[in-house]
Amino acid sequence: METIDGNAMLRLLAADGPDPDYAEQLDLYGRFVGSWDIANRKLDLDTGRWRENTGHWHFGWILGGRGVQDTLEFGARPGTSVRLYDTGQDVWRVVWFPPSIGDTCQLVGRRDDEGIFQEGTQHDGRQIRWLFRDIEPGSFRWLGYLDRDGTGEWVLEQEMRATRGA
Repeated sequence: METIDGNAMLRLLAADGPDPDYAEQLDLYGRFVGSWDIANRKLDLDTGRWRENTGHWHFGWILGGRGVQDTLEFGARPGTSVRLYDTGQDVWRVVWFPPSIGDTCQLVGRRDDEGIFQEGTQHDGRQIRWLFRDIEPGSFRWLGYLDRDGTGEWVLEQEMRATRGA
């Protein structure tokens, strides 16, 4: 069996644009394709203090234009999300693979009145809600909420403000 190198594998995954049969639905995340500069703040749940840093978020089409993948980098070890459109349910299946091994998050994403609403579970089983808000051609805001104690009381634990990069 012939092996391929990593660059060839990535070229096979990449797509030039959305699947034309579902272009309108795929634009939910497709509008983010490109590079973004990120101003990030994350809550340390133990101390209640916010930590701030900057990073980059890159989105691209994958799998024949049936999905969008991103890389989010805040240092040497980026994470990635894979978002695939579920035509039968008219939702998006989202899996986040952070830099740490085994800590995946699985969510379902859909359009809502304010942007994009995603909900699911993180690696430890706690419920999460991740929202894209204030979406404009050159900017958006991402909010990460956690049901910290399993009580239905949502805590904002991360906020990213994105501006389209050059």
